[in-house]
Amino acid sequence: MHGYGIAGLSVESDIALPGLIARPLNGEPPDVWIRQAPVPANLENPDASGPTWEMSGDRFLLRIPGIVRFLLTGGRVLAFAPEGPVEDVRAFLLGTAFGILLHQRGAIVLHASAVKVGGKAVVFCGASGAGKSTIAAALGQRGYPLVTDDVGAVSFDSAGTPVIYPDGRQLKLWAHAIAQLGFSRGEAVRDAIEKFYVEPREVFGEAMPLGAIYALREARPPIVPGIERPNVVDASLLLRRNAYRPLLVQRMGRRADYFYAATAIAGHAGIFHLSRPLDFSELPAGLDGLERHWRETGLTEKPS
Repeated sequence: MHGYGIAGLSVESDIALPGLIARPLNGEPPDVWIRQAPVPANLENPDASGPTWEMSGDRFLLRIPGIVRFLLTGGRVLAFAPEGPVEDVRAFLLGTAFGILLHQRGAIVLHASAVKVGGKAVVFCGASGAGKSTIAAALGQRGYPLVTDDVGAVSFDSAGTPVIYPDGRQLKLWAHAIAQLGFSRGEAVRDAIEKFYVEPREVFGEAMPLGAIYALREARPPIVPGIERPNVVDASLLLRRNAYRPLLVQRMGRRADYFYAATAIAGHAGIFHLSRPLDFSELPAGLDGLERHWRETGLTEKPS
């Protein structure tokens, strides 16, 4: 058995999950069990379903044809039945499947990367290919430790402060981003795509308050490069659109949770649009703009 910390949870796994925060097994029941076990092809009388998933009560069945089937139960047990290479199973297990399990546990789950800035977590949301991991990697080169990549779980402490939990994931970067940033390739995320694991310069491993959320979008006419703060209603929609698998937020009855979370986050931190060109030559100027914004909003100190 292998022990890990993922998104603030203790996890016991049948298989090794490289790149995560290792946690010794101490005999106490973990928050989550990951088990290789038989998984049905279908659920009996599902409450809801889609092309590759079915939901019934506290059970969620996810099928990745030719790779793996997952059965998630009550946010505590993640069973998997491989149909392909274990490397591909790990990629979907730590991404889609664990993201759904966090939804089952009531977390606010964002498709996001995050770095540590001035004692708080700054989060970058966006669809696949929006540049979340690239920005996090480039900021790492400027001295901002990685907090998480791909999945960001937000919860609220007893005082109502939004908190994000790290998980020690390695960065996942496309080959062209690795070449531009000067990193060394690690293992391939999957055999079929040109995306690779990359060891970050520095990782921060403790839970911390949320400092800001930036939703990435491409700057092309009429959108100009820059940072904008939407109103509370638009911020709520922005948060929900950037949830991990946003369709499931609706199908799992969690739209109200995301509205209230957006209101709380807007009160403690900030939710912003970050518009930028998808051109590597423009990346340094974009990072300079982010650092100016952090000084203006008090996340970092202004230079003397």
